Amino acid sequence: SMASPALLMRVVASAYSVAEKAATIVRNVMSAGDLGIVEKAGPNDLQTKADRLVQMSICASLARKFPKVTIIGEEELPTGDVTEDLIEDGHCEEILKKPCPTQYTGIKEEELVIWVDPLDGTKEYTEGLLDHVTVLIGIAYGGKAIAGVINQPYYNYEAGANAALGRTIWGVVGMGAFGFQLSEAPAGKHIVVTTRSHSSALVNECITALNPDHVIRVGGAGNKVIQLIEGKASAYVFASPGCKKWDTCAPEAILHAVGGKITDIRGNSFQYNKEVKHMNSAGVLATLRNYDYYASRIPNTVKESLVP
Repeated sequence: SMASPALLMRVVASAYSVAEKAATIVRNVMSAGDLGIVEKAGPNDLQTKADRLVQMSICASLARKFPKVTIIGEEELPTGDVTEDLIEDGHCEEILKKPCPTQYTGIKEEELVIWVDPLDGTKEYTEGLLDHVTVLIGIAYGGKAIAGVINQPYYNYEAGANAALGRTIWGVVGMGAFGFQLSEAPAGKHIVVTTRSHSSALVNECITALNPDHVIRVGGAGNKVIQLIEGKASAYVFASPGCKKWDTCAPEAILHAVGGKITDIRGNSFQYNKEVKHMNSAGVLATLRNYDYYASRIPNTVKESLVP
């Protein structure tokens, strides 16, 4: 008889289905027309009904199946009963069929930390920039991001009424990443993707120093890493605090699964153990290829301004 799938593969397979359910909730809230927007820290820090419902759905669904896993979500929500219609019990069979990388076969539930951003790119969501929006479920072990699921609820939304809406990208370090076509940015071109709504003098000083051929300003950390793995950008650069662990965990796992690299602006890797502080206070530098080229061009003045 077949050995039962390793815990990690069961968690990823469930996270895949949970993310698809999340996408349905995101689309339903938008089409119902009442986003229920509240400001958290200010006009660029918003929370909607979709953020709240999706986080409850993801956390409750995964906690029910994997009760000893630590799950950390972006939104501070009252812990109450979650209605059954928010629970997703399914899993992706295709993922369960893949062999778990040997370094992760012995993992126990209590050793995993799941970082959840229920709706990455909330501001863009409220403004109708729907292709910027992602749902992020990152899985960490030993403080490292080892697997991730990124759902884009509105992938293809401009392709017409008959196009299939939404997609789910997933990956495991040591195995690879799936659900998209891996592509590299044009050779010799320096295309930088950066923040759309959190710009600053420091952010712009850092980008200028890289002398890019082109700068893309879009919302969402998940969206920016997708730009890298699909070859639309060669570096994701954000010289500012503001990004959090739930923004980077899932994208990091997927980027590392295809040979990319992500660090803070000073070159330090991110830690994802459950005790870690939530803010990535020294920003983000990520590439699919040629990390050293960009890292070597970050000015010392910028590095010194950002304390990890």
